[in-house]
Amino acid sequence: MRLDDVLADLGAESLELDLLVGGLPADGWATPTPAEGWTIAHQIAHLAWTDEAARMAAAEPEEFKVELQKAVENPAGFVDDGAAETAALPPTELLTYWRQTRAELADALRGVPAGEKIAWFGPPMSPTSMATARLMETWAHGQDVVDALGIRREPTARLRHVAHLAVRTRDFSYLLNDRQPPSEAFHVELRGPGGELWTWGPEDAEQKVSGSALDFCLLATQRRHRADLDVQAHGAEAAEWLGIIQAFAGLPGQGRERGQFG
Repeated sequence: MRLDDVLADLGAESLELDLLVGGLPADGWATPTPAEGWTIAHQIAHLAWTDEAARMAAAEPEEFKVELQKAVENPAGFVDDGAAETAALPPTELLTYWRQTRAELADALRGVPAGEKIAWFGPPMSPTSMATARLMETWAHGQDVVDALGIRREPTARLRHVAHLAVRTRDFSYLLNDRQPPSEAFHVELRGPGGELWTWGPEDAEQKVSGSALDFCLLATQRRHRADLDVQAHGAEAAEWLGIIQAFAGLPGQGRERGQFG
């Protein structure tokens, strides 16, 4: 996948969420979301803060090392602190800031020299992988917003980026949970929103995962409990992976309670 293609999809994902929160009254930004202690303002603030961190990592790597050290010193509270500070802005200023940071990030990613990787809070990434990760987070935190508002959004083919990142970060999920990653690749087979089939890994793999692409992405971003989703594991190692799957960097999350969303 080309960087410009991923950035175009990231832009579309961001715009969809932008149009949703941009239409909220000022007090609507204070609506609690499923993430404990986080309002809608916190969700958008987190996206803006992380976009700025990613821009810094791409364009100002020495300055980013300072942010990376802060994360090392405060791994449990670093993300929450960043969101809380930016969430204190008035909604119109917060929305303007998010628009600015995501535009500057796109420019910064296009400026990274070919073959160079970007340092991050997880493993270093190529500009294309960084754009994919930002799309994943935008979609995931957008899910928190729509859940808070009690509405439903239509899944799109952009979910393939989220699913791809979840598959690519399989071993990272194991390492985060102090477990040894499996030596063999898994086969992942998902049904896209339009009924299309998305696959990764060898078809003859002993360990397989199958089901709904939407549900797989909800699981990989820990926005739904596994028991509430149409995602199946075929094999003990595949089942173990679905229990710890995590497409995002940082400490393992708490996930959602069973039956939390009907």
